[in-house]
Amino acid sequence: MGLCVCTGAKAKCSMGDNEVQLTSLPVPNKGEGNPLMSVLDSVPYLNIPSFGQCKSPANPMVIASYGAPQTCIPVTITPWSPGAKQTKVLGNAALLDKDTNMCMWAGSIEITDPGQTSIKAT
Repeated sequence: MGLCVCTGAKAKCSMGDNEVQLTSLPVPNKGEGNPLMSVLDSVPYLNIPSFGQCKSPANPMVIASYGAPQTCIPVTITPWSPGAKQTKVLGNAALLDKDTNMCMWAGSIEITDPGQTSIKAT
């Protein structure tokens, strides 16, 4: 069991230098306050903004600058994992506070604040 993540939650990338706020498209849900997010809310710039400067040695822009950090362009190509087993948001697994995602440039993205403290999921 974990806390559901909602719009306004905070996340960080192991290769970035900023903590960011996650967003989802405005959708109706049964929670109070901001909309709950699902594991499919993993689209770069729509749901996951830039983490500032990227220092990943796998990032082509960092390679081209001889290792100097460059502007982060998150490239997530999979949903958040593992997601809630039973709780759904618009038919998809709810995003939980312990879920993670990977950036194509080797960064590990984790939730640092789910944005709410009362809605739990299984």
